[in-house]
Formats: sequence, C-alpha cells, structure tokens
Amino acid sequence: MKNKFENSSTPINIENNLAPKLDKLGRAYATGRRKQSVSRVWIKKGTGKVTVNGKSSEKYFSRSVLLMLLQEPLKKTERLSEVEIFSTVKGGGLSGQAGALRHGISRALTRYEPTLKIKLKKLGFLTRDARKVERKKYGRHKARKRPQFSKR
Repeated sequence: MKNKFENSSTPINIENNLAPKLDKLGRAYATGRRKQSVSRVWIKKGTGKVTVNGKSSEKYFSRSVLLMLLQEPLKKTERLSEVEIFSTVKGGGLSGQAGALRHGISRALTRYEPTLKIKLKKLGFLTRDARKVERKKYGRHKARKRPQFSKR
C-alpha cells in the first residue's frame, strides 16, 4: 500500500513535526479561549506549580471544580508534577477563564511535548468550545424568552 505523501512534490519532514516548539528560556507558549475569556499559557520544566495572573491556581480558582478542570490535561498525560505553568487570563467569568486555561494548557503541552497531541486530541482537550451567549432580541425578555401570550 502506498503512502499518501509519496507522490507529493513537497518533502514532508516527520521529525520536524515532533520537535518541541520552545523559546530561548525553554518555555512553550499557547493561547486558549472559552466564551469571552482568553488565556495566555507558558509551560516549562519544573515542580508542578501553576500561576494564574500572579496568584497560585488554588487562590485564583477557589472552587474545586474549576481547579479540577484546569488540572485535567496534566493528570491525563501524567505531567502534573513535571511542568511549571505561568498564565494570564482576561475576560469573562471564572468558569470561562478555567475553560480557557484548560484549552491553553492542552495546546501548550502539545508544543512542549508533541507526542501528547494524539492523546489530548482523543480526550477532546484541543477542541475549542465555540459556544457563546446568544444576544438578546428586541420584543423578547431575553434571547429566546417571549412575553406572556394573552388570547383575549
């Protein structure tokens, strides 16, 4: 059976796709988004410390559900105590920010260690959740809620 890239005019370098994309300081960078929130994430080798907007993740996300959400990609790939994460988050509420951070961490992990991409993709962490709040329409109370109907 032939490889689908065999007749291609451009050479494909498989090793280049598996090389980590790091900056001068040995960090991988990625952006994550969810609802109105945008997160910028840097990952480097370290002790497992997660910093969000200059605070520890436990202080910033006080609810345990939100903490669990952003630690999910690290636990599933068994990198919880191997990497150090520094991030900034803007916009939206805490739930959207936690989702944006999870997306950013997952994308940064794939740049830090490209072999994890298959596993993270299968778990659905690399897919951006495109759902946003629907706008309010005129003549309605909210986006879809109508005024009470009166027959007479």
